[in-house]
Amino acid sequence: MTVASWRRVAVTGCTVLGAGLLRASLSARPDSRAFYGLSLATAAAWTVGGTVLGPPRLGNKSGALFALPIGGAAFGVFYGCALVARRIPTLNRAISDVLRYADQAPPGRALFIALVSGAGEELFFRGPVYTVAGTCPVAVSTGVYCLTTTATRNPALALASALMGTVFGLQRRATGGVVAPLLTHLTWSTLIIRHLPAVFPNSPRPQCFSQKQSER
Repeated sequence: MTVASWRRVAVTGCTVLGAGLLRASLSARPDSRAFYGLSLATAAAWTVGGTVLGPPRLGNKSGALFALPIGGAAFGVFYGCALVARRIPTLNRAISDVLRYADQAPPGRALFIALVSGAGEELFFRGPVYTVAGTCPVAVSTGVYCLTTTATRNPALALASALMGTVFGLQRRATGGVVAPLLTHLTWSTLIIRHLPAVFPNSPRPQCFSQKQSER
């Protein structure tokens, strides 16, 4: 097996591992030890995979100057879409299912999980996944990113990963490294955690969550 083939196999294995951990973390009860442990394990899988199978390319510094405004603009788009999505029962339930992990955790703890997870994802998906993708790195890395979140069976997460994955992939191509998409991802995640839960204050709890609560 050539080095390139071994690297593709390793990237695939890390992707499957991370997807499994991600699904397990979002199946755990919010603000529980299992959720935090599995979330940190997921972030660790992405970070170690991105570092060992990399090394990650940082890219040019000029691209990083636009990363924060892009993250803010992306949040603005998502916030506007959320105002519409909360009126659609299917999307309302899907988004509420994700936001309950932020809403029911101490703000600092929820933000920490979001940031370490976002950083790990960029190191991996815009690192080795992008590198081994061949002639269509933006499309392939975004597709793999989307498939990974699809493992959670949450349509809102899958849609968000497809949209933001495209943004992150284009930043990776334009700047030649992971710094710009990483900063954009962290900015976007911070604003999502801080402000989006307030858009769904009276949303019904997902059925799976209600069942878990009744079993306690």
